[in-house]
Amino acid sequence: MEWIADPSIWAGLVTLIVIELVLGIDNLVFIAILAEKLPPGQRDRARITGLILAMIMRLLLLASISWLVTLTKPLFSVQALSFSARDLIMLFGGFFLLFKATMELNERLEGKDSANPTQRKGAKFWAVVAQIVVLDAIFSLDSVITAVGMVDHLAVMMAAVIIAISLMLLASKSLTRFVNNHPTIVILCLSFLLMIGFSLVAEGFGFHIPKGYLYAAIGFSVMIEALNQLAIFNRRRFLSANHTLRQRTTEAVMRLISGKKEDAELDAETAAMLADHDDSQIFNPQERRMIERVLNLNQRTVSSIMTSRHDIEHIDLNAPEAEIRALLEKNQHTRLVVTGENEQEDLLGVVHVIDLLQQSSAANRSTCG
Repeated sequence: MEWIADPSIWAGLVTLIVIELVLGIDNLVFIAILAEKLPPGQRDRARITGLILAMIMRLLLLASISWLVTLTKPLFSVQALSFSARDLIMLFGGFFLLFKATMELNERLEGKDSANPTQRKGAKFWAVVAQIVVLDAIFSLDSVITAVGMVDHLAVMMAAVIIAISLMLLASKSLTRFVNNHPTIVILCLSFLLMIGFSLVAEGFGFHIPKGYLYAAIGFSVMIEALNQLAIFNRRRFLSANHTLRQRTTEAVMRLISGKKEDAELDAETAAMLADHDDSQIFNPQERRMIERVLNLNQRTVSSIMTSRHDIEHIDLNAPEAEIRALLEKNQHTRLVVTGENEQEDLLGVVHVIDLLQQSSAANRSTCG
């Protein structure tokens, strides 16, 4: 146990934790993208299950170091190319990443509504977990082989894996929320997975691509996207300072109704602002139902919206109380028009029949008392 006091061991542990995090971040992002297909109540469980399975798989692979060493031995050759078990796994993993990332990109670039309830219902928990397990197997092999090549002590490797996965578990929910609220970042991450899948396929065929090139390309893309997100954040802050989110939402709806196409960028920013707020904090349920009814008016017939003047029943405020009570008893409508002296033109408003009946009953009880 004297190796515990060796500073080089601790330096190797810290370095290995950082490398495990770097190698695992793309895995974590893809888990977040897959978990988004599930209903909200199952996403956390899918993320936790996927990361725990990744940790178990990496620990089992670390415990089988002697078996891992044999994976690099050639199994067969095709002309000048020799393929080992590791090469085949890399090829399978690369093609899987290329296929899955392409399908996800196609789904998002087609512009379909990802929040469709039928699509959510079709996503099965264990089907998503199975895809996460396949992805874990691919990235676990890469990270474990890296760990074996860096550190000689098995305990240090296992400690690094456990610490790295624990940190990913802590950051997974925040990362998933951030990724899902920023569609451009999802596209960027899927592009990274395409690049990683291509590099795995190339490595499986024996063409080594230096990791520094990949990290440089990823870092440059992340820097550009960070500037883009900063610009969006500053624009949102400017809009929030000048108009409330309620006003911005109202303006977006009015532009939609009027058919204006200018200021489309502001509509996108309003949608982004809405993603950061709770719906109940913007409009109350009654207001949302009223807006929904107004927007759906074009789907209703005229007879279902308007009532003929001859079919309208009204209450004359100047009529005797007995006449008003008799009208209420034989009335078949839920609302009545209140009129003044001129029944045809002097419209004072609309009243609920049930409210009048309750007031009439209360007045009768007080009179009898």
